Amino acid sequence: MIAIDVGNTRIKWGVYDGSSWSQRGNLLTAEVTRIGEVAAAWPEGDRVIACNVAGEPVRDQIDRRLSARFSAISWLRSDVESCGVRNGYDLPERLGADRWAALIGARGHTDRACLVVCAGTATTADWLDADGNFRGGVILPGMDLMLASLARDTAQLPLAEGEFRLAPRNTGDAIVSGCLHAQVGAIERMFAAVASEPSAKCLLTGGASPRIARHLSIPFQLMENLILDGLVRFGMSR
Repeated sequence: MIAIDVGNTRIKWGVYDGSSWSQRGNLLTAEVTRIGEVAAAWPEGDRVIACNVAGEPVRDQIDRRLSARFSAISWLRSDVESCGVRNGYDLPERLGADRWAALIGARGHTDRACLVVCAGTATTADWLDADGNFRGGVILPGMDLMLASLARDTAQLPLAEGEFRLAPRNTGDAIVSGCLHAQVGAIERMFAAVASEPSAKCLLTGGASPRIARHLSIPFQLMENLILDGLVRFGMSR
C-alpha cells in the first residue's frame, strides 16, 4: 500500500509492505509535477491512499500523473467514525483530512487519552480521549509561518535565525524564543485537558516537532509521520 500526505509545504509519501515502511520520502508541494518521477520507484499496481490539504489543483495533478501506473487513488475524507475514532467536530466533514488521518494513526499507537500534535505549516493540537472520541482541537500558525509573518508584516523585524533563550538579549533570539513559547504554550495548555488521565501523553509529529519537543515539560512521544500511519491503518480497514 502506498500512502501520500499532501500538505501545504511538502508532499510526504511511504510504501508500506504489510509490516513496515519499505520506502519513505518527500518533495515540495510546489514541485508536485515531479510526483510521477518519484512514483517510478513504487511497486506498480499497489493500492494508493492519500489525503490532501493543498487544494484541488494539486490533487488533480497527482491524479493525472499517477493514473498511468495506478488504477485509482483513494482520497481520505473526514467521516463521523472510522478505525475506532469518533469525530466530535460540529460538522465532521469539515475536519481537515490530515488531522483525521493523524487521529486514526494515533489510535493505532495508543488506547489511552492523548494530545495529537501535527507541527507543520500550521500547528494543530487535537484532543483524543481514551474511548476514541475526538473532543476538539486548536489550529495556530506553525513555527516557520510565525517567523515569516513577523518579517513580512513589520517594518523593522527580520526573518530571525536566533536561538531559544529564557531571557533573550537580541532581536533574533527574542523572535525565535517568542514563537517557540507560543507553540509550546498552546500545546501544554491543550494537554491540560488530558493530563490527569492514566498514561496520557502528547503524540508529536511534523517537520517542526523536534524543535518544539526539546522545550516541552509534558510527557510526549515523537512520531515520524502519524498521518501516513493513519492512512495505512484506514486503508487496511477497507
